[in-house]
Amino acid sequence: MKKLAAALAFASLAAGSALAAPVTYNVDSSHTFPRFSYSHFGLSTQLSSFSNTTGKVVFDAEAKTGSVDIVIDLKSVNTGSVDFNGHIQGEDFLHTAKFPTATFKSTQVVFEGDKPKAIEGQLTIKGVSKPVTLTVTSFQAMPHPMIKKPALGANAFTTIKRTEFNAGKYAPYVGDEVRIDIAIEAVVQ
Repeated sequence: MKKLAAALAFASLAAGSALAAPVTYNVDSSHTFPRFSYSHFGLSTQLSSFSNTTGKVVFDAEAKTGSVDIVIDLKSVNTGSVDFNGHIQGEDFLHTAKFPTATFKSTQVVFEGDKPKAIEGQLTIKGVSKPVTLTVTSFQAMPHPMIKKPALGANAFTTIKRTEFNAGKYAPYVGDEVRIDIAIEAVVQ
């Protein structure tokens, strides 16, 4: 009887560790929208977004670990004006002809309790990589109600100086500080 109890306890531990494996989620491009905002001559805060983002998120709820690897198609910028979309893709700003994407690769996910509260990593824009910390304002991991697969979603933000990424034309009149917000959803494939 003791051998059976020991075998059941071992099987239970083995099953528990199998559940703790990291899960890989693919970014849902139709529900993931990075946005950026900045001061325009002190007159207003301009808001723009990108409509094409891809990547992967790895999340292990049990071990409280994770990673994020995001690629933003800078040519998908939407400023609200076709003319300004072209202007912001020029050499003085995003220079999408030479640098068509921006990337974020995490180096550490910091947890508070069971949820991520910050994601540290390298942001690359125009070939320049700088460390940034994304502050996570909301996070949810659950079965997707429509497609019945594991999914997760989060909102996070950081602030950068565009001059540090060789995109500083008109600074400081057009604000050097740019806030980047990202709303992300990802699903297990």
